[in-house]
Amino acid sequence: MRVLLIEDDQKFSDALQLHLKAEGFNVYATNCGDEGLDLGKLYDYDIIVLDSCLRDTSGRDTSGLDVLKSLRAANIATPVLILAGNVDPVTAAHYLNAGADDYVVKSCDQSELVARIRAIIRRSKGHGASIIAVGNVQIDLGKRVATAQGERVNLTCKEYGVLELLLLHKGETVTRQMFLDNLYDGENEPDGKVFEVFISKLRKKLEGDNGREHHITTVRGRGYSMSDPEPEDTVASVTPEEIACLLSSEA
Repeated sequence: MRVLLIEDDQKFSDALQLHLKAEGFNVYATNCGDEGLDLGKLYDYDIIVLDSCLRDTSGRDTSGLDVLKSLRAANIATPVLILAGNVDPVTAAHYLNAGADDYVVKSCDQSELVARIRAIIRRSKGHGASIIAVGNVQIDLGKRVATAQGERVNLTCKEYGVLELLLLHKGETVTRQMFLDNLYDGENEPDGKVFEVFISKLRKKLEGDNGREHHITTVRGRGYSMSDPEPEDTVASVTPEEIACLLSSEA
């Protein structure tokens, strides 16, 4: 999952970045409000974490509220979580009414902050619960655990990231560029064949020893997708008496 962090307290920003990256997030950070606004307009993020008090590149004070209003005025629908120095119900109401999705104080526990970020992202993708499933495959976004037919599947960090991205976008095609944006930070990007390798290994692990269905479909020339399986067609059984009745009525 891809996070844009706009925070001018460098010490707090560095600590939060480390925590988010340890939790599997791909984080882009800036300490300037105007630069964050430009990034939010230009690139796709799963969430923007926005400080309430900022400076721009010229050193002038600006507010997270101004950045938020500019994002929404530009029709940027990316979810926004506001970070504030204190609890102020009136200010919180202003942010929420302006289009923020949540408002938290910086002193909150970082595990709570990460949980709030995950909750906002999954709701923005149309998932109410932290568990997302396709057929017999499911992940728990909070625990970062994957299972198939109830059995835990041991995945590497990158393999889990691939599966998480597919399930968050279930029913949609996940392109190579989406994999790059969500799993890498723009540096040390792999060559074009690495995703085929990830997908191949992921399919084998989901199948296990008993050949379970992995539900990962190749969309030729575009990427990969995971969708709920189609219900099996049921053929209604017709008794000999019903056949005789139908034949006699046609005679």
